[in-house]
Amino acid sequence: MTSMQPLWWLAMPVLLLPLWWHMRKRERTRTDLLATARFLPAAVPQQQRVLRWSDVLLLLVRLVLLVALIAWLAVLAMPWKGDTVFVDQTLESSPWAAQQIQAAGMGAAAREPLPADLWNWLARNEHEWRPQARFLILAPRAAMPALPPRLAHAVDLRLPPPGAAATPPRERHIVVSAPAERQARWQALFAAFSTAADGEARYVLSDTPTAVTELIVWDRSDTEPPASWKAPLWWRTASTNGQTQTPQGLSWTAPQWPLQDVDAARALYERWQAASAPPAPYPMFAQTLKAERKKPLPTALARSPEWLALAMLALFAIERMLAHARRR
Repeated sequence: MTSMQPLWWLAMPVLLLPLWWHMRKRERTRTDLLATARFLPAAVPQQQRVLRWSDVLLLLVRLVLLVALIAWLAVLAMPWKGDTVFVDQTLESSPWAAQQIQAAGMGAAAREPLPADLWNWLARNEHEWRPQARFLILAPRAAMPALPPRLAHAVDLRLPPPGAAATPPRERHIVVSAPAERQARWQALFAAFSTAADGEARYVLSDTPTAVTELIVWDRSDTEPPASWKAPLWWRTASTNGQTQTPQGLSWTAPQWPLQDVDAARALYERWQAASAPPAPYPMFAQTLKAERKKPLPTALARSPEWLALAMLALFAIERMLAHARRR
């Protein structure tokens, strides 16, 4: 059992309120005068308060309801998960992944997909795992965090050898607007680009841009492109080579498209990849991380378990029924 906001447990003295309420004597007694009481001297009536338990079942229900409310505010989590293997989708069916799982002795462990932000995700969600649980991470690559991960569970990070991960080619969407006699040349050029870099990318040509279009080729000198067309990069025909930033995107110009010279096409491809390549984080090497904390980190992002909210609703309904039955 783990509490993400443990300061809420300081509200436990609130449980004394139902105890004080139930121990008060609130019953009224009826007073009848006797006929012979007129011959007795007058005396001031005296009352004595007697503390006694009453409606014990209602008292217990109210105490449990308050405890459930405090636990809900403290984001109480019941760790129920055991050993888990996090596998990247490119390694799920590889023989290397099955071999590593058996070698780690986690053949019966649960499988979960590899989170995108691995270390931050584990820090926010590891309260769902039992203290003795282990993590086995199988990923083609892992980004080195700014600070070493300090988790409450042991982590075994294993990286595959080159070629073990079947990485699908990344689709890159291109729009080509050119005369019919030059369409085949553009298709041949991007087909050659698809074979570069060991086929890491696959270029999809279309006629109109979409939200995922990253390059528009405007091989027309007699007309201008529509004002609604926008993309991060343009290749356009002009009298000279150059680069201009326009409201529609960054424009590279050349006197003739597509390029017929092999060296010029290679230089264009390398320049394009260098300008559009995403930043590559420093890779993390395979290693085993020991548990650095006795319990998971408190986090405000943790969610209260749903069963606790349902239990509070049921307890409130029972408390109302018992209180109504007592008044009757």
